[in-house]
Amino acid sequence: MSSTVKSLKVTYNPINDRNTFTNGDFVTGQVTVEVAKDCQINSLFIKFKGKAEVSWSERHGQTTVVYRSKDKYFSVRHYFVGNNDSSEEDQQRLINQTAADTYSSVVAPGCHVYPFTFQIPFQEMPSSFNGSVGKIVYSLEATLSRSMRIDKKGSTKINFVSKTDPSNVSWLMAPKHDSKDKKMKVLTTGTVAMDVKIEKTGFYQGEGLKVFASIQNNSSREIKPKYCVYRKHSFFAKGKRKLDTKDLFKEVGDPIPPNSKENLTRVITIPPDVEPSILNCKIIKAEHRLRIYLDVKYASDPEIKFDIVILPGSQFPAVVPPPAAAAGFSYESFGNPNPPAWDFAPPQAPQPPPPLGPQNLDPPPPYAVYGMYPPLNDFGQKYQ
Repeated sequence: MSSTVKSLKVTYNPINDRNTFTNGDFVTGQVTVEVAKDCQINSLFIKFKGKAEVSWSERHGQTTVVYRSKDKYFSVRHYFVGNNDSSEEDQQRLINQTAADTYSSVVAPGCHVYPFTFQIPFQEMPSSFNGSVGKIVYSLEATLSRSMRIDKKGSTKINFVSKTDPSNVSWLMAPKHDSKDKKMKVLTTGTVAMDVKIEKTGFYQGEGLKVFASIQNNSSREIKPKYCVYRKHSFFAKGKRKLDTKDLFKEVGDPIPPNSKENLTRVITIPPDVEPSILNCKIIKAEHRLRIYLDVKYASDPEIKFDIVILPGSQFPAVVPPPAAAAGFSYESFGNPNPPAWDFAPPQAPQPPPPLGPQNLDPPPPYAVYGMYPPLNDFGQKYQ
């Protein structure tokens, strides 16, 4: 027996070639319903929501413990048909909707398109993310209800990229410096030492990460400098933390012979598809580190680690005066007296999209924007 409601689909209209959205953007789209014959609809609504959730299980002896946690950032819905119950806290009405603009609950055979427009809240929220035991999802979900029938549902996800807080630019611009000395033992004798600096902490996708290193090899063997950028995913629930690390990319420098010193400059390009760092979510963190180490045969490798922040490549910098150099060394010691400065251009108020035209047999309601849903809680966390 064929179904009366043949399909229910949710689609949205991309606003850029990267198919991403950010705070304040308008998300316009359509709910498309195809029916085979006349049918009575009790309700049809679209919900726009953003949330983070983690879930994993662990064995403790004979007991399996499940760890779960959720953060809800916003949830708004609009009814095209039925159930205009003002008691529902997340329900949003069209600003200029009137009784004459509502859709009929009786749907004729064919395809029917219900346009919608939501605005993404301006509140601080983390970017979309998908990890081993956790995810951050921004989705559009449509639900069609009929009497004595199972609800029909359709959904799609949008790729949300959080705007970086301009107040954090000074911290992201801070250079880093560390040094390490190590005495070799057993099969390798002597000492090795390295002094390493990077110009700043924050790097865009696709940007070059410049590493300056002074390496003194006073050991009996040649050594190779190696560079590795790895990511660290942390998931939190019920006071527990689950960690997942992975090396993203590595590079190897030329060997340094025994009893010699070399000053090295290495530019490591951040791949444009590396996920951005996520530091503003209570239950999920995506952190990145740069590891510089010396490969010494028959000995443990001395290493230096720097926390770095990877920023979305779509957020282009604007020129601002560079901050003061960190104590103990300056940009001159890096060999660049005038490093490129960067900052974020001030946000501009988004403009609503043009009105949607007629798209089905029934005239659609006039264009409107759903109001910004207020924060449900203080979910965001500032960079630490």
